[in-house]
Amino acid sequence: MQYVLLLILIAVVIAQAILVWKAAPHWRWYQITPVVITTILAVIFVFPVAGALKSRSEWHKVKEDLETRLASVEAEQLELRYGNPNDPLSGEGVLPMAQKLAKLGTEAGRRWRGLRLTNANFNNGGQIVLTNPQPEEPVDGLPQDLDAEAEANADPLPLMPDGLVVYGFAEGQQPNLDVLVPVFYLGEYRVTATSPNQVTLQPTAPLLPQQRQAIESRQAVSWSVYELLPLDGHEPFIAEGSVEDDNNVFGRIDDELVNRLLSNPMSAQSRAEYLRDGTRSLPDDEPLSKWVKIEFTKNHEIVVDSPDQRGALDGGFFDGSGRAVDSRLQHGDSGKVKFSKDDILIVQEEAADALIDADVARLIDTYYIRPLNDYRFVLRRIRLRLAELQTRTKELTYENEVLQRAIDATVNMKAAAQGEKLQLEQDFQQTEIERKALEVYNAKLEGIVKETRQELVKLYRSNQQLEKELQMFHEAIAKPGESLTSVR
Repeated sequence: MQYVLLLILIAVVIAQAILVWKAAPHWRWYQITPVVITTILAVIFVFPVAGALKSRSEWHKVKEDLETRLASVEAEQLELRYGNPNDPLSGEGVLPMAQKLAKLGTEAGRRWRGLRLTNANFNNGGQIVLTNPQPEEPVDGLPQDLDAEAEANADPLPLMPDGLVVYGFAEGQQPNLDVLVPVFYLGEYRVTATSPNQVTLQPTAPLLPQQRQAIESRQAVSWSVYELLPLDGHEPFIAEGSVEDDNNVFGRIDDELVNRLLSNPMSAQSRAEYLRDGTRSLPDDEPLSKWVKIEFTKNHEIVVDSPDQRGALDGGFFDGSGRAVDSRLQHGDSGKVKFSKDDILIVQEEAADALIDADVARLIDTYYIRPLNDYRFVLRRIRLRLAELQTRTKELTYENEVLQRAIDATVNMKAAAQGEKLQLEQDFQQTEIERKALEVYNAKLEGIVKETRQELVKLYRSNQQLEKELQMFHEAIAKPGESLTSVR
């Protein structure tokens, strides 16, 4: 294109020269001179103008490109800040995540991450020494943070307040994460000594064998220390990018995450509670886990703020009726939440029944929502249960020892009885032999006695016969003697 323009320019100059040459006989010198000078200047300034136009065109392209990039960056920044509601896979924005992080920070209280285990001594109640790593050196070329520099120049504060009760966790690596996160609970501790870079902790109760083993074996080298135990929740187990629907009020549960985090031996029922969280309820679900989605049929107000106010450390965030007592959680104004007609709300079955009976709402569906754990009481209850089980184990061990001694004595008695039984069996066999011999001897004696008796009977009869014969002889002798006496 530029060659065409150059040819046109040359043609115009030649035409101008021809016209001037043709008009020269009729013009004077002062008329021809300005025309020639103007033509020369026009030809000379064509090139700077062309360069300027070319530069303007290039800069115009740069401007349009920068405007396009600016619009793209502004849209990207807007998406980074607030997220893209039209794209569930884009994730949440920075501001919603910052709000969630602030919420988690409020629930967890103060926390100290990345502490290094320096020393562990379990004598006399136990002493755990943790050290805070030194801050990194500033990077060259970055502007100085005046606030951080002023804070560094001020008198250093203790790492933790003395006497504070804290909760320790061992940090570890998790898939798809570049930072260490808490993975194992190490127990409850009290701060007994503190300095700007080091803190000494003492267990408030005897540690479990697993906790002590993790510390002594140096598996728990990196620690996270929390002022408050983190609260249980539903959102941490929801799959990334999942959205709530009629089948699940929270979104799809991340089965792989639940199975990985709950890989320790636990009942199938407990794991099913996490996997079913937010799904439609079953008829045999516990009343505490049944939540109802309702739609308001008229305008309604619900009081959510408690008249009492206290901090989370003084007994929790809510009172016995579930109303907020922490000023950071209170709704403010009149302490009431207003609902308009056609608003959707998910409440517990008891509250839903009350609203339905009051004819201000109608039932849409019923869902199973896992009851959240208050780890402060859960851990104490587990510890008390373990202590009870240890006591019961000792009792059962003692009873087992008593039973074992009784069994051993019974075995010894049985062995002795077996020996006596063997001897008695031998005596019985000998007695049987003797009895049989005696029976034979008795039978023989009976035969002899019988024969003797028969012989005696015969002798007796023989004697009687002889006695009769003697009597007859005596009478026979006596009669002749009497006759002789009477004759004389």
